[in-house]
Amino acid sequence: MTRTSFNRGWRVRPKVSPFAQLQAGAGNATSVTLPHDAVAALPRNADAPSGGRTGYFPGGTFEYLKDFEVPDRWRGKRVTLEFQGVYRDAMVYVNGTFAAQRPSGYSPFDVPLDPFLRYGESNTIRVDARTHDDSRWYSGAGIYRDVTLRVTDLAHLGEVRIATPDIDADRAVVEVATRVVNESVETRTLRVRTEIRCPDGEVITRDSAPITLRAGGSGVVRQRLYVPNPALWSVDSPALHTARTVLENSYELLDEETTPFGIRRLQLDPITGLRINGESVKLRGACIHHDNGPLGAATIARAEERRVELLKQAGFNALRSSHNPLSPAMLDACDRLGMLVMDETFDMWAEGKSSFDYSLSFPEWWERDVESLVRKDFNHPSVIFYSIGNEIFETGDALGSEWGRALAEKIRTLDPTRFVTNGINPFVSVLSEVKEMRARSAEVQPDGEGGVNAMMNAGDFMARVSASPMVSEKTEASFSVLDVAGLNYGDGRYESDREQFPHRIIVGTETFPPRIAHNWRLVLDNAHVLGDFTWTGWDYLGEAGVGRLQYADVSPVFEAPYPWISARVGDLDITGLRRPISYYREIVFGLRTQPYLAVQRPEVYGREGFGMWAWSDSIASWSWDVPIGTPIAVEVYTVADEVELLLNGRSLGRATPGESKPFLAEFDLTYEPGELVAVGYRNGVEQGRTSLRSATGPTRLVAVADRTELHADDSDLSFITIELRDEQGNPAGAHDQLVHVTVEGAAVLQALGSARPDSEERFDAAQCTTFDGRALAIVRPRGAGEITVTVTAEGLEPVVLELESLEPDDEPVTAALLALR
Repeated sequence: MTRTSFNRGWRVRPKVSPFAQLQAGAGNATSVTLPHDAVAALPRNADAPSGGRTGYFPGGTFEYLKDFEVPDRWRGKRVTLEFQGVYRDAMVYVNGTFAAQRPSGYSPFDVPLDPFLRYGESNTIRVDARTHDDSRWYSGAGIYRDVTLRVTDLAHLGEVRIATPDIDADRAVVEVATRVVNESVETRTLRVRTEIRCPDGEVITRDSAPITLRAGGSGVVRQRLYVPNPALWSVDSPALHTARTVLENSYELLDEETTPFGIRRLQLDPITGLRINGESVKLRGACIHHDNGPLGAATIARAEERRVELLKQAGFNALRSSHNPLSPAMLDACDRLGMLVMDETFDMWAEGKSSFDYSLSFPEWWERDVESLVRKDFNHPSVIFYSIGNEIFETGDALGSEWGRALAEKIRTLDPTRFVTNGINPFVSVLSEVKEMRARSAEVQPDGEGGVNAMMNAGDFMARVSASPMVSEKTEASFSVLDVAGLNYGDGRYESDREQFPHRIIVGTETFPPRIAHNWRLVLDNAHVLGDFTWTGWDYLGEAGVGRLQYADVSPVFEAPYPWISARVGDLDITGLRRPISYYREIVFGLRTQPYLAVQRPEVYGREGFGMWAWSDSIASWSWDVPIGTPIAVEVYTVADEVELLLNGRSLGRATPGESKPFLAEFDLTYEPGELVAVGYRNGVEQGRTSLRSATGPTRLVAVADRTELHADDSDLSFITIELRDEQGNPAGAHDQLVHVTVEGAAVLQALGSARPDSEERFDAAQCTTFDGRALAIVRPRGAGEITVTVTAEGLEPVVLELESLEPDDEPVTAALLALR
């Protein structure tokens, strides 16, 4: 068997009908390397049909084209394309003939090519994809995940599934279920050989078994192997074993698969909560969308890995995919790095949320998409939950909840080794009743000054509804089909459900970021509450401004106007920089003892801000372009019981954390350049200190690459952080500047941008304006060789970085490869 990347050599252009092509031609196609987002390079405008929901990006229909040679030696082989995701409603044509369709934009699917191929000559594949008012957030469009070409013998391996049902300190039972497919015209007697390697690469056990299959038949070979003294997979020690499965006949190797897997034991009950390998685990969770900020929706493996790395460094140990299945690349990263996963199926069932969304396909396609999800996830130890939906309208309806039962039971037939949940928002589940309640409520007004009150009180209103007996009754059937009750913004039910439903286990599948101290106390105090997944861990494109602060002196609107592009919600911004709330959360989690200093922007001093997903408009800086004496508010996050603030050595007094919010001490002072120091005290003894210094003297341009040696393939990237600093290294972001980036040699500038949430600058341009003195350049290899990256800004000394793109070591040629030559 050969399995090779099929990401290079594509062209993309807007899709037009054959009739239009006759009149005006098809238009020029742009050469691209997958994964690719066709929407990210389109101009945004205030009149985009989906508005701020998709970041004011337009929709569109696109066609991807690729010519490829099909050697004559492939005759009699099975040739398959594996698509990991095409957004959306993909139509695949081979040599002009329809070959496959997939409505879901997030499901992997295979396309058998051999019925359409012309051997010994060039062939063409075309993939059409489209997006139009079909998402509540930025979806991107096109072939935005990897594509792989697989060539096998007619007798070949199908799916390999690995489970570890019986584990103790002395040994682990590893069950390997291998499907073997015989698509030849004769009966074949074959043998499956499996060997398991421990994390250091040593073979620790092996087994073989024969199978005889009739022409056109298939069967499963089950092997039960025993691993002595197993290294267990966990968040803190993500040990990965590898199974190599080989299919052979009496004289040659026909096929092989290498499957990483983890040995770990999951247990669940309302008394001890979630246990992994016998140890209780509380989920410090982050919801994440699928886009990669400046890269758009393109799921390049290194970008996925980097997100997992940075989220784990920020204190998270679990991710919830929102609201669609994670990419295989991100699952691989979670396995390697030790991050737990709640993988989610759908954002809607049969009741849609956008005019042309997946609900139009759900009744016909849901089973195939669930099968695809489980097939993708089964061997990933990081996946511990399947979520069957997010804020589904049908969850409050007795008949509609039948969908949930069908989904849950389908998953259990495919994979009984993991837990099933659903992100149920009790408020959404009774939305029709809520509309009547709002109409009668005196405190929630639809317009004018009442609109301000409505938005400021919406969280409390939602909490009261969620905790009501009406919700208990209407959602009981939907919760009853689950192993774990997922609650979106339902923390008001945590304690009452313990009494009302004593066997109900809860996880906060989506929660308001500012409430983390309150929610985490509920998690710690209630064994039946497994953890908290904040909205969100990483900022994302679309849902423009949902996480921004709004102010009582301005008429509020839920959706921010153009040119807003991002939600402005998340512990990390779209470039990967940790925002102040991330450090606050780390302190709440008990992972940080050092105080953290954040300063509110002077222009918002004294204004009353609100927003259910919003934190204060603050950054870690003491460099401000304001007159001395300007009033300014300072926040200190700390586990100390008292905080002293010093400015240029003078004490400005002490404050007690927790007066407005736990772990938070607040100070009002006037701005004066220099050094600001926060000192935490516990029982009168200094517990830790931190400081911010004003930038002085000339500003320097600083550029640092997260890696200087890259793989010369389509999966790697170098992320280059660009910052304005003074000679001492202090941030100098008071005056943002336009920076230019050029890339020469064996790479291209894949994207460039800042975290500015309302920028009109394009991510595919070679220049951008810093935001708070920071920007991010992303460089992608296009072959082996030297790479030179030059960063310039007017009046500043340029920075030149030297990178290198290296070819991977040649893989040994196996008998399977030789057999195909």
